Amino acid sequence: MKSAIVKAVAVATGLLLSVAACGSGDDPATTADGKTVLTISLWNYASTPEFQALITGFEADNPTIKIKPVDILADTYAEKLTTMLAGGDQTDVLTMKNVIDYARYANRGQLATLTDEVAKTDPAKYRGLDAFKINGEYFALPYRQDFWVLYYNKALLKDSGADLSNLTWQQYAQLAKSLTKGTGANQVYGTYQHIWRSVVQAVAAAQTNGNLLGGDYAFLHDQYAMALDLQKSGATLPWATASTQKVTYDTMFSTGKAAMLPMGTWYAAKLLVDKAAGKTTVDWGIAPMPQIAAGPVATFGSPTAFAVNKKAKNAAAARTFVDWASGPKGALTLAKLGLYPSYTDAVVLAAYGAVQGMPTDAVAKKAFVPDRVALEMPVSDKSSDVDKILTEEHELIMVGEKTIDAGIAEMGSRVKSEVG
Repeated sequence: MKSAIVKAVAVATGLLLSVAACGSGDDPATTADGKTVLTISLWNYASTPEFQALITGFEADNPTIKIKPVDILADTYAEKLTTMLAGGDQTDVLTMKNVIDYARYANRGQLATLTDEVAKTDPAKYRGLDAFKINGEYFALPYRQDFWVLYYNKALLKDSGADLSNLTWQQYAQLAKSLTKGTGANQVYGTYQHIWRSVVQAVAAAQTNGNLLGGDYAFLHDQYAMALDLQKSGATLPWATASTQKVTYDTMFSTGKAAMLPMGTWYAAKLLVDKAAGKTTVDWGIAPMPQIAAGPVATFGSPTAFAVNKKAKNAAAARTFVDWASGPKGALTLAKLGLYPSYTDAVVLAAYGAVQGMPTDAVAKKAFVPDRVALEMPVSDKSSDVDKILTEEHELIMVGEKTIDAGIAEMGSRVKSEVG
């Protein structure tokens, strides 16, 4: 395992050379006309409207600062940013894609404290803020607070008679089987369960109060049983096929190949943009995540945040950007795109609800205000190591190389022996 990690880091380093240079010490700190150059690490800049909108809005309000994106592919973002920071990179602002990566960088002392910035805010208006508190300090501020909902194709569910306002997972599975039609290239699946471990594990943890760091994973059993049954029945694309063919959840849903899709609220923004551009014709809706038992809606989510590199070349400007992007102006910018911001007030929520094409029916409204949103992964110095183990065992269960019980037992054994 250590050998594999070394090889992975070596590959990431080789791939990173051109990216790391964007935020290296060779970059000028100012432009020729005297503007402060602020570098920001992010992913898929050309196809991610939120970054473009935030940068445009910030530069308009701060004309003495010029932002230079350090663009990284989304699929390799975590490993490349890890390599950059290990090499002493000076990129000013670092986008924290999830709390697992955040915990890794913060606990390694690679992020500057933002505790003073947090003290200036109204914490009650920031969803997900507590996730970034480590030993009494904050090293990032959230700008987005996503949580998982159920997307559905209205045309494909039209005659189903299903009440999506409070589905149980058992009802969801039965509905998925009934909606599956056709064969081969013409097959339409009742649902699509993406390959991420959180599709099974984080759901189970959120709805059973299970602890993903604890080493006892019996609470995952029923959710794995349902996921594997969906595969066996043909109601969802097999995990192995989705993984080896690198199938995207967007391809499955936006082309009408899947009637339902459990996914994060961030996906709504892409659907809105693609629908307006004519890239998809799917008439879609949003419902609450299915539940283990009917009742209050529990789901999971993860805030996305901006942090300041401890070795930032322009730390003051970096803090200015983080304050702006995570605050009211940044939140309003995101809300108008159909993205759920961390900071919320009446103005921001009104803007979010007014986005053209955003579902506003009673079922959607219920989905947007779940009773409880659990963290996708608890924040700890162990989070990254545990995540790796859970991911590896998840893959083995989903491809049938281990039974559910054997995989769950191995998760617990490895977490206790390898992480402690």
